[in-house]
Amino acid sequence: MWLVTGASGHVGNVLVRKLLERGEKVRALLLPGECSKSISGLNVEAFDGDILDLDTVFESMRGVKGIFHLAGVISIMPGANPFVHKVNVEGTKNILLAARESGVKKLIYTSSIHAIQRVEDGVIDEALPYDMNNPYGAYDRSKAEATLEVLNAARSGLEAVVTCPTGVIGPYDFRRSMMGAVIHDAAAAKPTLYVDGAYDFVDVRDVADGLIAAAEHGKRGESYILSGQKITVRYMLETVREITGKNFFQMKIPFDLAKFAAVFTPMYYQLAKATPRFTPYSLEVLQSNSNISHAKATRELGYTPRSLYESIKDTVKWFLEKKQ
Repeated sequence: MWLVTGASGHVGNVLVRKLLERGEKVRALLLPGECSKSISGLNVEAFDGDILDLDTVFESMRGVKGIFHLAGVISIMPGANPFVHKVNVEGTKNILLAARESGVKKLIYTSSIHAIQRVEDGVIDEALPYDMNNPYGAYDRSKAEATLEVLNAARSGLEAVVTCPTGVIGPYDFRRSMMGAVIHDAAAAKPTLYVDGAYDFVDVRDVADGLIAAAEHGKRGESYILSGQKITVRYMLETVREITGKNFFQMKIPFDLAKFAAVFTPMYYQLAKATPRFTPYSLEVLQSNSNISHAKATRELGYTPRSLYESIKDTVKWFLEKKQ
């Protein structure tokens, strides 16, 4: 049996589906009271628990052969965030401690491309270090610190492997991720504001396949970037328009204006309890170096991501069919 933390999230629920398709038994670690619509009806063993509660973490590992650790908190808001650090770092430490003492055979940790040191030029690959002091966001720092804890555990003998997805898009986006919301609104022909920028996006199904390949073929203490293809926000919107055949109002906001407005938007998002889109962090990402290589994952794991046109098409179809 595999334990999947963060099983109800976007990557998590797709991973659960793929494990079940392979005939694997799955235990899904869910926060008490957490919405589990994304895995409703699937043949999984639901286990209520919190990765910050060491006792329940130990209980969740009884009888499991391996762990896919995906649970974490994502934030693109500026400033320090103690909760993000607590969940992403202290929660991961609990997982590692329990895994070692429970004799778990394999642990696959889902880190993030943003945990890796930013470089302005050249290729971003696994040769770059994890940077727990980067200035861009609490999330990035927390994922870097947690990843270094996983690698330290691997050096101590735990069969642990790290994966680093880029920007994830794709179907089964029940909670409507930031880019999923952009695709959804465009598919619904809603007026859309966007800024110039591009990033590397990857299909959620390819990430899930990459995680399973890392469990089967990944080497202890190694990291694998699971990237896809660099595309612009404009390309994404135009692709949705082409797929649906529906025209919708699009307005490009000058980047300098968006950057100025982003100074004030975090306060709006907090007051309105809305999902953030334009923040200093998100704008920085869209302007950053996104020349990201998955050559190592392809070479060692057989990782082969699909075209993003297919990903966007399937995402649009899923949103429209499920009326999410």
